[in-house]
Amino acid sequence: MLDIKKIRKDPDYIKEKLATRGIKGEMIDQLLALDAKRRELIVKSESLKATRNEVSDKISQLKRQKEDASEAIAEMKKTGQTIKELDEQLRQIEKKEDDLAAHLPNIPADDVPVSLTEEGAVELRRIGQIPTFSFKPKHHWDIGENLGILDFERAAKVSGSRFVYYIGDGALLERAVYNFYLDQNTAAGYQEVIPPYMVNDASMYGTGQFPKFLENKAGYEITGTDLTMIPTAEVPLVNYYRNEVIPEEKLPVSFTALSPAFRSEAGSAGRDTKGLIRLHQFNKVEMVKFTKPEDSWNALEQITHQAEDNLKKLGLAYHVITLTTSDMSFTAAMTHDLEVWFPAQNKYREISSCSNTTDFQARRSHIQYRDQDGKLHYVHTLNGSGLAVGRTVAAILENYQNEDGTVTIPEVLRPYMHGKTKIEKQQ
Repeated sequence: MLDIKKIRKDPDYIKEKLATRGIKGEMIDQLLALDAKRRELIVKSESLKATRNEVSDKISQLKRQKEDASEAIAEMKKTGQTIKELDEQLRQIEKKEDDLAAHLPNIPADDVPVSLTEEGAVELRRIGQIPTFSFKPKHHWDIGENLGILDFERAAKVSGSRFVYYIGDGALLERAVYNFYLDQNTAAGYQEVIPPYMVNDASMYGTGQFPKFLENKAGYEITGTDLTMIPTAEVPLVNYYRNEVIPEEKLPVSFTALSPAFRSEAGSAGRDTKGLIRLHQFNKVEMVKFTKPEDSWNALEQITHQAEDNLKKLGLAYHVITLTTSDMSFTAAMTHDLEVWFPAQNKYREISSCSNTTDFQARRSHIQYRDQDGKLHYVHTLNGSGLAVGRTVAAILENYQNEDGTVTIPEVLRPYMHGKTKIEKQQ
């Protein structure tokens, strides 16, 4: 949620920044008009309520003096009816203003590349050696099916398209990856959390998924409740402190969690229909930070480097890019994406997004801290995949494949794989 005071103070600046995200200036004009009307109605209502209190005192005095109070009573009833009408107008105006404000994305940071498409992202660095093969590398789904460790056909029978069974060493590899990530993140100072996998509407609104997810039908809502299956552990982790004041001495707070993520993948028809890249259900290790405003940009680099360290230890080639203004998530002020190399596709694919949402989510979720002078401030929240587990498995299968169809297990994962060095065809 944007700060309405900042919008009032410099609407032209806000229009200019949001135009880079495809938002028309008319939306800001409409918001300010509603805001002005709301404040006008508040003044009128409060003035009439003060008048009503004065008339009420006058009525009490007249009655004590046993004088006729009928005229004053009629005046109070009339004033009360006017107040009621004004308050209803105010309620309607507030609803419209809140709804409009809820559709405005975060202000992009000044050094975010400007583009109304994903084209124009800036590469920050390229890490690792892209592997070369003496044979034509296979896609991870072919490798997994040939080894008998991934079963998409039976998953489709049971659940539909974009689901998978991990079998035997496939399940063990998935588990090895997320346990490795959790161990790395906790060693770096993140506190491990097992969060709820269903959240209420207020939580989805607080982190910025609602109302957009509702309109795009991007999530899985549970009929007859106000619960939604989480699209990312970011939602329950950020909402841990919703409507709370975090003690200043606790900041920064760093959480990490493994959770399934559930996404309808609306709008992705025909994209990544094979394999592990775009499933309706997948595991992800998430990182979330709560910081003071002055610390959040350093925290963005910290959270990005933590995700990078995990990839480096797996020996996977990747690069880091800063997304364009329109390609970032709704809540982000800046996003660094990590994209890992996929040999069979001959390109980098996203495996992590690390974002600074500044005070955007904190305003929606009412998360604050109190400074030494007793003043309340909104925290800044950050999130990053640390990392997407299924995409990591896919990257390992492709980058560590051998000509005989086996897959070499990265050295750091071998202790999690009972000492195995290779994945061979399931018997």
